[in-house]
Amino acid sequence: MTNFSRTLLALGFGVFGFAHAATSEVTEPNSPLDSESLFSALASEPVYGETAIELLDQLKTKHYASIEIDDNFSSLLFDKYLDALDGSKLYFLAEDVQKIARYRYTLDNSLSAGNVEPGFEIYNLYHKRVIERLIYAINRIENAVPQMDFTVEEYLLLDREDEPFAANLEELNEVWRKRIKNSVLSLRLTGDDEEEIVEKLSKRYRNQLSQVLKTNGKDVFQAYLSNVAATVDPHTSYFSPRDSENFNMGLSLSLQGIGAQLTTEDEYTKVVELIKGGPAERANELQEGDRIIGIGQGVDGEIQDVVGMRLDDVVAQIRGEKDTVVRLSVIPVDAVSESSARTISITRDTVKLEDQSAKKEVLELSYADQDYKIGVISLPTFYFDFEAAARGDEDFKSSTRDVRKLLEELKEEEVDAVVVDLRNDGGGSLSEANQLVGLFIDTGPTVQIRYSGLRNGFTRSFGDSDPEVVYDGPLAVLVNRTSASASEIFAGAIQDYQRGIVLGGQTFGKGTVQEIIPMSFGQVKLTRSKFYRISGESTQHRGVLPDITFPDFYDAYDDIGESSLDGALPWDTVRPVEFRTYHPVQAFLPKLRELHEARAAESPDFQYMIDQIERTRQLRERELLPLNEEIVKADRERVRRIEFDAENLRRKLKGLELKEWVEEDDLYSDEVASVVDSEDSEASTTEESANNPEIAMAEESEASASTSSTTDADADEEAEEPEETDPLLLESGRILADFINLSNGDLSARY
Repeated sequence: MTNFSRTLLALGFGVFGFAHAATSEVTEPNSPLDSESLFSALASEPVYGETAIELLDQLKTKHYASIEIDDNFSSLLFDKYLDALDGSKLYFLAEDVQKIARYRYTLDNSLSAGNVEPGFEIYNLYHKRVIERLIYAINRIENAVPQMDFTVEEYLLLDREDEPFAANLEELNEVWRKRIKNSVLSLRLTGDDEEEIVEKLSKRYRNQLSQVLKTNGKDVFQAYLSNVAATVDPHTSYFSPRDSENFNMGLSLSLQGIGAQLTTEDEYTKVVELIKGGPAERANELQEGDRIIGIGQGVDGEIQDVVGMRLDDVVAQIRGEKDTVVRLSVIPVDAVSESSARTISITRDTVKLEDQSAKKEVLELSYADQDYKIGVISLPTFYFDFEAAARGDEDFKSSTRDVRKLLEELKEEEVDAVVVDLRNDGGGSLSEANQLVGLFIDTGPTVQIRYSGLRNGFTRSFGDSDPEVVYDGPLAVLVNRTSASASEIFAGAIQDYQRGIVLGGQTFGKGTVQEIIPMSFGQVKLTRSKFYRISGESTQHRGVLPDITFPDFYDAYDDIGESSLDGALPWDTVRPVEFRTYHPVQAFLPKLRELHEARAAESPDFQYMIDQIERTRQLRERELLPLNEEIVKADRERVRRIEFDAENLRRKLKGLELKEWVEEDDLYSDEVASVVDSEDSEASTTEESANNPEIAMAEESEASASTSSTTDADADEEAEEPEETDPLLLESGRILADFINLSNGDLSARY
């Protein structure tokens, strides 16, 4: 399973509760630790078995696909559960896996009989091994750091998912020896001395151990049944009563405080999404993919290490009263080593619906000896305030109502064309997607939905019955790999109608619809239906392919999108519905592509993006991380230089002031460095499900690299530069200008 898949499993809003056991003694430096005395088997309760029976019934009778709870299902569940617990092969020995393999083809029978003990037995063995590994790490950190030799040429394997489980304890110890050595080296590169390194890492791993010891039976039950549900498809999830409450509160919990959605990825807390208009997004310092390793309260509160801490505890520390300050120590998205960590400050606030509203801007473009005004509408999500609408409020918030208003304003400003920017729009209300299409067409179908259960095979089309067209001019839709669900419905309909041109990257490919179904003990989020375009093609798995492709940073990742998820439902088709196209867009596409490709080949921005994507891809493909200090430094400096030269070439070709190279020693001397070490980030995605708090820790550092030599002084200088317009929006405007010229301005045709 990919790192990204594991991220999906770990998503949640404080999903795990825990017993408040007396474990504080394990956090004391140099205190003796014994796994036998610390380990206690976690027990099941009768209600868990009853719930398992009910969950299987829901899966079999209500899921979109035909589900058979048989030996094949059992085998898939076994692999998924094992992968969720120890996908990186860091805890179990080969003999452990052999021991639990007797359950491979019997889990279906046990669950059907209301027996969850096999899930608990597997977890308890894993639980014990995690405790043993953490004790090993603590002992090595507290006793062996002075003996570590960083002149030896040896390497840490970055991705262990395809590796066999360790044959014996000596082999597993060697894996952990290198992991710990890498952690020490990362801190050495930040300038920490030996005493500081030991103190930091000892505290970190002892805190991790303390958190692990707080795991209880509820956690195991949630982890096991979450994997049972996810075996059916990646968007089906089980939530225990406590987790149901958290999930139903949804975004209000996850966004409270700074406006960031968080997940647990191995031992790190990772930023999944920044909410438009939220405190973190406004501060413009935290990025999606950043990992939070420390939290401090107020402007001068001590930064507390949170690596390995449970997600709910991290979230609790980040939340706080409005107008108070929280400081975060973060590893940037394009780095994994703590040598690149920086501290940022964010003032807490309440995230309001208005902050996530559609926005507009007007780009003034000089192209082909003509001036154009291009209206841009950015839509972060397809939102609808159901409660306000139900109350009868006349001014309730809706993405369609807001976009309608913005379109009217753009028409008054006499724009020549409009771009609807849906990049990073993860979807939202289906009805809003349907109505939004209606702003650009007179009447007609917009989407088809195929249902499951008693109505399995029944396909219904939804459409726009209002003949009003709010905007009938040249139109483009800009998407990328994280445009999902409702975004794909809108983009697909605009493309099928040939009402506009779809630009950007392949969309996410989420073409399924989930429904929350209450249970006696908790609830299940179940896939009940699938989306289909009016052309009959599903958006599932394949997404929407743009008419003209732009560089997409997510192209560097092969683990983003529905197609990367284990068990994702397949792409298929249904019968198309009748509709008429608007403009001969398809006829113009060859010439539009030709003109675009010629510009892109000469564009410094496009070439920089393409090169950056390729550099990122190469970094991600590296398999080994050097543990020799000089090799790491040299490699980091080499990559930093490549990035520096690429950026300066872009600036030179655009006539911008060049940056000055800063030597590494100067970077660190004044603590003004912003050096980035390597690349291992993922997009975000959109689904929430529970998993256990001890999920295998990822490699703490990967291939060393750097993306910047910017100092604080440089930042001040850069702040004085005029902000560069998004090159993808500019190119969207040029394509629309070409479309206007090719059509001779006559866009009245309806075919």
